[in-house]
Amino acid sequence: MSAKQPLKGFRVLSAEQYGAGPYGTMFLAQMGAEVIKIEPPKGGDTARHVGPHWLREQESLYFQSFNLNKRSLTLDLRSEKGIAILHQLVRESHVMANNLRGDVPAKIGLDYAALKAVNPAIVCAHVSAYGRDNARAKWPGYDYLMQAEAGFCALTGDPDGPPVRFGLSMVDFMSGTQMAVGLLAALLDAQRSGEGCDVDVDLLSAAVHQTSYPALWYMNENDITGRAPNGAHPSATPSQMFKATDGWLFVMAQIPKFWPILCDKIGHPELIADPRFDTPAKRLDNRPALSEMLNAIFAEHSMAHWQTLLEGHVPVAPVYQLDQALDSPWLETIGMRQTISHPDRDEMDVLSSPIKLNGERLPNRAGPLLGQDSDAILGDLGYDDDAIAALRADGIV
Repeated sequence: MSAKQPLKGFRVLSAEQYGAGPYGTMFLAQMGAEVIKIEPPKGGDTARHVGPHWLREQESLYFQSFNLNKRSLTLDLRSEKGIAILHQLVRESHVMANNLRGDVPAKIGLDYAALKAVNPAIVCAHVSAYGRDNARAKWPGYDYLMQAEAGFCALTGDPDGPPVRFGLSMVDFMSGTQMAVGLLAALLDAQRSGEGCDVDVDLLSAAVHQTSYPALWYMNENDITGRAPNGAHPSATPSQMFKATDGWLFVMAQIPKFWPILCDKIGHPELIADPRFDTPAKRLDNRPALSEMLNAIFAEHSMAHWQTLLEGHVPVAPVYQLDQALDSPWLETIGMRQTISHPDRDEMDVLSSPIKLNGERLPNRAGPLLGQDSDAILGDLGYDDDAIAALRADGIV
């Protein structure tokens, strides 16, 4: 495990639930920040209750995906005593994050306007569905809705099929990561200036931003990007999936230099100078004919055959099922799987952080049980056992 923890000594409080916020703050926890996950005393984070796989009753395996390396404090943020405890924590913290509905942070005092008197240097980071400053602030919203409204679904799938969402909640993950980037920049400034601020990311804005070059093509040229067969790139070809005898490959002769290499490697050098395909523009204009020819060629042999011929020479990857992807020996080679211990499972497999420091993956430990750290955190604030018991009896923690 990496000994370097660049965020050690920084404390992040987070009133978070489900995916977007917890995914972003997990990166901070993995880099050494003390992330205190503030959860409702009754039930905690919704993610703890998402099946179908469980470590114990009301402790899901799903929850572990987004909450490694964190601490858990149960606290009723809608009570005066709960807010008083929060303020004690804010005085000794650097970030107050949340991914609540857009109108909620101001109502319960989690924004900079409410907390700057407690700690002028606090950074308040918010992830919401539609933002906190517009007519949709009160709207509930989830990842799949953003994929629909931002155009992702219309860009995904076969041209003759219905719109398709991503197989994962990618907008949540993008938004949480963008929140982490924003709060780190604001934290750096607060360390220099002594003044914090609000940092906002909303799921819809994050999703729209990810439309990137098709967005600019449309906004400037009125060019509406559509779907192409076999997941093909909108403007580069051949850059798409091809079916071998036993599965699919994604081949990306994305730039001109790969075209002659591809033709040579698949045993058809005559295609290099074919007048229908001898420039990128002609290959795009004649994509249906080119795809038909290449489909027939790739259908002659197995995935392994083509992978062996092409890998390292032309960009190529097997189209794996999820189990094949996660069981790939390459993940062990690069250290993208780790085995850690949980109170209910001596060996729990998790994904490693994609971030390396000094060539080493970041360390992981299991996500906390609900309220696992409440007594210790409150004890550090000066509450004795009797006071903590009273808070628990009143439903504050």
